Amino acid sequence: MERRDLIKHLTMLPLAGSFFPIESMLSAPVAGSLGSLEAKQNQIPELHRNAFVMDGHIHVMTRELLMGTDIGQRYSDGTVDLPRAKEGGLDAMFFTVYTPEHYYPGRLETKNTFRVVNLALDQIEKNKTMIELALNASDIERINGEGKMAAFLDLEGGFDLDGDLNLLRALYRLGLRSIQLTAHNTTNAFVDTCNDVSRWGGINDLGKKIIAEMNELGMVINVAHASNDAILQTVEASKHPVIYSHGGFYGIVGHPRCITDEAARAVASKGGVIGIQFGSLFNNPKYFSWQQRAQNETTPATVQLAARNIEEVDREVAKEVPMTFNGTIPDPYWMHVDQLARVIDYGVKLVGEDHVALGSDFDGGPELPQEIKDISDYPQITIAMQKLGYSDERIKKILGLNWLRVIREVTGG
Repeated sequence: MERRDLIKHLTMLPLAGSFFPIESMLSAPVAGSLGSLEAKQNQIPELHRNAFVMDGHIHVMTRELLMGTDIGQRYSDGTVDLPRAKEGGLDAMFFTVYTPEHYYPGRLETKNTFRVVNLALDQIEKNKTMIELALNASDIERINGEGKMAAFLDLEGGFDLDGDLNLLRALYRLGLRSIQLTAHNTTNAFVDTCNDVSRWGGINDLGKKIIAEMNELGMVINVAHASNDAILQTVEASKHPVIYSHGGFYGIVGHPRCITDEAARAVASKGGVIGIQFGSLFNNPKYFSWQQRAQNETTPATVQLAARNIEEVDREVAKEVPMTFNGTIPDPYWMHVDQLARVIDYGVKLVGEDHVALGSDFDGGPELPQEIKDISDYPQITIAMQKLGYSDERIKKILGLNWLRVIREVTGG
């Protein structure tokens, strides 16, 4: 398969074509009534209210860029906005800007990356009464002390397919502190992904230079979407802990995007953290098997990505915004939050409570558990962990302290 025949039926976001079209959302009611919001707030465990809560992967800025919206306003669709994040008890998040494959054929990835980073800074400034940019762990703690959420700027997708170090340095100057090495699901000039062609057997010499530069700058290295060999080699090459921001465990679901036990142990051995994504595709074996059977009955469609100008690409991407799952899942295959808790427990038993955290992928398309409709339902994760009999100390680590520790180690502040 050619590299540009990239959007794969199984290994991209689940169930192609299952996102909400924009047109169907324009008349949707505002999420949640006042009464239901009050009831939801009354059900939040005291532990969740008092804990530091940080998510390792939340999609932002794509809809703001393409639809001219404001993340500080409550949306009638999607799963993320600042008011709902506050209701869910979020204290901080990896504020993840996204440069998807659509921009790669025309080599527009760098242009898109800089404009979404700039927009993120604008949106954070516009909503400064609710959220503030954090460059290190001390910033996060200070911002929380002021009663606001902290945004730790993070990139998913290619900052430059060629891996230009000058562009990396420029993004650092703008405040970007976390980067996914791979260009989303695309193997780039320096690292292999888990579901594209293997060009380098993991990482190459340029990849090692980029890792060294990120170490020197104090940037968090994210190996989500990387191949197994690439993860192992990145951990070995980096002098700092690396993170796997969002995914599941291959030992539970045999999806190529899920991390192997071998790679998870390697990440943990260097002090890193594995973030658990909230979707059924990576965490629910019944759903994964059902979806595979359904796909085997059809001929997978390959989407050709032609080089176009950025306005044309924007219109194409806008058709998928907000990137929220809208498929139909029969009851036997629809995951409950207790299954997500079991995945967390698998990770804790595999690598220890200091190396497991949460990376929801809200507004990135996951098929959420029945009890979680959007980010305001975040306390359901705490409730599920309490039902496992976890101590308050362990839950607090998983809810956010593990992310905070890694950020402190990497950024030096």
